[in-house]
Amino acid sequence: RYPRGPAFLESLAAGGSPRAVWTALPGPGWPDELARAAAACLASGRGVVAVLPDGRAAARADAALTDLLGPDRHVLLTADAGPEARYRRWLAVNRGSVRAVIGTRAAMFAPVRDPGLVICWDDGDASHGDDRAPHPHAREVLLLRAARSGAGVLLGGHACTAEGARLVDTGWAAPLTPDRGAVRAAAPLIRTPGDDDRAGDEAAHTARLPTLAWRIARDALRLGPVLVQVPRRGYVPALSCDRCREPARCPACRGPLAADVPDAPPTCGWCGLAHPDWHCPACGGRRARARAVGVRRTAEELGRAFPGVPVRTSGRGTAGAGGGDGVLDEVPDTPALVVSTPGAEPRTAEGPGYAAALLLDGRVLLNRPGLRAGEETLRRWLSAAALVRPAREGGTVVVPVEPTLRPVQALVRWDPLGFAERELADRAELGFPPVSRMAAVSGPPEAVRRLLEGADLPPEAEILGPVELPPTPPGAPRRPGAPAPGERWERALVRVPPGRGAAMARALRSSLAARLAHREREIARVRVDPRDIG
Repeated sequence: RYPRGPAFLESLAAGGSPRAVWTALPGPGWPDELARAAAACLASGRGVVAVLPDGRAAARADAALTDLLGPDRHVLLTADAGPEARYRRWLAVNRGSVRAVIGTRAAMFAPVRDPGLVICWDDGDASHGDDRAPHPHAREVLLLRAARSGAGVLLGGHACTAEGARLVDTGWAAPLTPDRGAVRAAAPLIRTPGDDDRAGDEAAHTARLPTLAWRIARDALRLGPVLVQVPRRGYVPALSCDRCREPARCPACRGPLAADVPDAPPTCGWCGLAHPDWHCPACGGRRARARAVGVRRTAEELGRAFPGVPVRTSGRGTAGAGGGDGVLDEVPDTPALVVSTPGAEPRTAEGPGYAAALLLDGRVLLNRPGLRAGEETLRRWLSAAALVRPAREGGTVVVPVEPTLRPVQALVRWDPLGFAERELADRAELGFPPVSRMAAVSGPPEAVRRLLEGADLPPEAEILGPVELPPTPPGAPRRPGAPAPGERWERALVRVPPGRGAAMARALRSSLAARLAHREREIARVRVDPRDIG
């Protein structure tokens, strides 16, 4: 399945330290493959640290390694274990009685003795990054540990990040990719609306569920469950005026109005006030319409489109809300519609996987402002499509988005590494990370200016900006790194070429320390390697 896989495992078992960027085949087999890599390293007498994005993925890897090696050969470090059990397991690792750790983000710091392999699964998932200073990212911490200890590296996932492609491009890591025959045998059929479909479907450009998707879902329900991925949570997360289409806003705080349940009055997403007598200040209209549709409204619509078919929902914030199920770990391999937000897709309990998947509202993901919009969209699509049975067993994935878009083409070809390489080339041309190192300096305008003026930056450094950050309205939830309500902040980006990141960080740290020592009233914030530069 992987031409370079046997050599990678043999090198680990012999005490070597191979480094690879692994693009996993679709299907449920990745935990077993990850466990085999860990077992090969343990056979050489060295330790293993494996970090996964969430507790569900960690539990699957834990079960696979237990099946392969037996109990008590490794520990699982996740929040679900509780503080006492987690600390007891941490002590076992620290004493050296256990040499392998599987866990979520905090496991990146596990004190494994003589590590021979570090593993990061799905390194593009935002869960790997910590919003609290100093903002460690699991991938970067594990790469540093590997560089200092001489351990091997395995960055794996169904998708590939630009950072992973950079490691391959520089020769620091080798690509661990499946051969095309194995991909064709394991991948589902990817369908996009073609010219013939659009010609025969007047609503193909506007409908959330075009005829192609409806027809494939209907046929697939005869074989098994159908997965429906919806980007937004809730019922109707955004409303607008039915007459003039102006976004509906709270009269009290100007926050966005939403509907949490059917037939409920519009409720503000910021201050929580309900407005049963809302009217549009622009045209006077009193009827609101859905401007965006969430997972629970989608489940309701699909229930009407497919009467008699069970509908399940999976996602944060759905439990107890309108009959939601919360985040499901698995569903039976029987005909049903499973509507999920990205990252909360349950696996099928048995059988070859979902009969089909509908990836709805793809434009919502692709149109987000940010450097990683295309990369993140493809990652979410691949994660969902990997749960679908192979094409030879009838598995089909429908993406109702223009087929000419680069992420759609990469999904159709199932070529995550090729997409990441092209993404890396685009960023190299523009000087964006990971080709360059970057730091974001944000805060009140005068604080940003003083910090940058006091920093002895390397001569190659470029300062982009500062630009004004969007204000945080009163009553709105404050995001990490965003200004407090009512404050005006600016942000400047400092960019340096590869190899000068440490010098940039030292200069900014020294300037920040001087500001703190003088107890200045306003202090700017510094974040090195921000996840997204927006």
